[in-house]
Amino acid sequence: MTYEPYRIIGADRPSRWLITCDHAANTVPPFVNDGQLGLARGDMERHIAYDVGAAGLAEALAEAMNAPAILSNFSRLVIDPNRGEDDPTLLMKLYDGTIIPANRHAGPDELERRLNACYRPYHTALAELAARRDDTVIVSVHSFTRQLQGREPRPWHIGLLYASDTRLAKPMLRLLRDEKDLCVGENEPYGGHLPGDAIARHAIAYQRPNVLIELRNDLIETKDHQGEWGNRLAPIMEQALKQSGA
Repeated sequence: MTYEPYRIIGADRPSRWLITCDHAANTVPPFVNDGQLGLARGDMERHIAYDVGAAGLAEALAEAMNAPAILSNFSRLVIDPNRGEDDPTLLMKLYDGTIIPANRHAGPDELERRLNACYRPYHTALAELAARRDDTVIVSVHSFTRQLQGREPRPWHIGLLYASDTRLAKPMLRLLRDEKDLCVGENEPYGGHLPGDAIARHAIAYQRPNVLIELRNDLIETKDHQGEWGNRLAPIMEQALKQSGA
């Protein structure tokens, strides 16, 4: 089979929403160290390799909103599409206490090879999807682990990340905080501004309304849970967009 670094779902769906999932897969392409990074299978199933449950949530959300979605098809440990090309964490050699053997000695030539084979095709396809309408709204779907090694458990069920453009994030935060069963993080568990990341590149640079959703990964481990969250979030997002006036 021919390797494809991304997949697109519902390319012809008419919605102005575009759902993206930068860390959808734990795939290691065959041209990267013969298809493996030197990690145990258990490590490749953890959050260090991809955003657990995020792909299914992105698909469910896109279906609920009749929107297209683009999902990466390479592990964030191969190369991270949610980093700028000059970011030192673009190709990680150590993540959450785990050394990545196949990356330890990866130099500039290997980085360029992975950029050309995985990272750049993904971003080219994302750019084309975003440009299909003049009023595109970008929602980036991610998940986070409840607890990093040696750290306190994170209290949030869901977090919204944003940088300078708060048009969509602020009303969505208000609506989510009205849901009494949720602990909602604002720019948690990470900050929302990372120069050159996917949102900066495809949304902020074009003044497109945007938000990045972080959902705790133990809440979306199954297809049923992913579907439930997709159906729960879709009307909240639609209401937030109306309130934003964007």
